[in-house]
Amino acid sequence: MVVGVCRIDLAIPETADLKGKRSIVKRVIARTRQQFHLAMAEVDSLDDPGSAVLGVAVVANDHRFVNSLLDRIVTHVEGLGLAEVEGHQIEILHLL
Repeated sequence: MVVGVCRIDLAIPETADLKGKRSIVKRVIARTRQQFHLAMAEVDSLDDPGSAVLGVAVVANDHRFVNSLLDRIVTHVEGLGLAEVEGHQIEILHLL
């Protein structure tokens, strides 16, 4: 079993308050889940209206597939144009 996790750091400069930020984050998560059918949530910077950190998790049986999928997810989030991706980290674990 191969488990891939990804941390995506977002900048959300257009928002002035948490309500606007949460609206954008919800749209990013909903559209990404709809496209890829994965686990995704806001995991950090919850009280900062100008940034968000998303966590993504996928499970499969092939390392290359997991790595490719996580790369496509980051590209998808960038392509939405709702927030700027400042950076991302990917970690892939092999479990028995």
